Amino acid sequence: MSLPGDVREFLEGYPRIPDEPSLNANLEFYKNARRCKPDNLLIDALHEQWKTDYQRLEYKHGYIQWLFPIQEYGMNFEAQPLQKHEIAAMKEDPKVLERLERSYEMMLGFYGMEVVSKETGELRRAANWEARYRNLVRAPHNYLRISRILKCLSEFGLEQYNAGFLLFVLAEQSANQQLNSQTIRSSMDRWWANCLRGEEERKWINETIKKVRNQSDFIFTEDAYRDALRRRQETGSFKD
Repeated sequence: MSLPGDVREFLEGYPRIPDEPSLNANLEFYKNARRCKPDNLLIDALHEQWKTDYQRLEYKHGYIQWLFPIQEYGMNFEAQPLQKHEIAAMKEDPKVLERLERSYEMMLGFYGMEVVSKETGELRRAANWEARYRNLVRAPHNYLRISRILKCLSEFGLEQYNAGFLLFVLAEQSANQQLNSQTIRSSMDRWWANCLRGEEERKWINETIKKVRNQSDFIFTEDAYRDALRRRQETGSFKD
């Protein structure tokens, strides 16, 4: 199965998109110095006010392009595509990266998950996981959001979170029959699993997903999930 065009562009680093040095909306937003549009909030206020406002997170749409900027236009044309010079500046600012992690944790809560380890990217179910999982299964517009989130995390060198998310969802599907709808599997197999630039990790994750899909006697357990993340942290590779 061929990769979608947006994924190919992402994996190649968007070579046909030039940098525009005069554009700094994402950098300024993440420095808490510019309000997002159309919601007119600084990022710190958005995190504080919307963290558990799941109705707002579900039915508002313009905020996701501000919280997770990538080098593509989204549905909010009041947001600015991420510029290459912004990536460099934002990666050098610990406060910016802290806010990006906070954005990720907010969306994880919306999806019924929470971070166990920032070092490995390990996740677990949140206390309200049942209701949030049900919402994720029945609200497929979130699957495009997840693709954007994963691309953004990769742009900023936070791919432990990509791996932690993908393999957590896989373990939920394989061992627990959760988040296992056809639409989620389709988005995961074609888009999400390819939204990380580390080639070896991407290959291993895709191979593991295929084993789960094609071998009925292969179960990717929660222990296997934690072991994989531990190997990645200790050796830099998922391989045994």
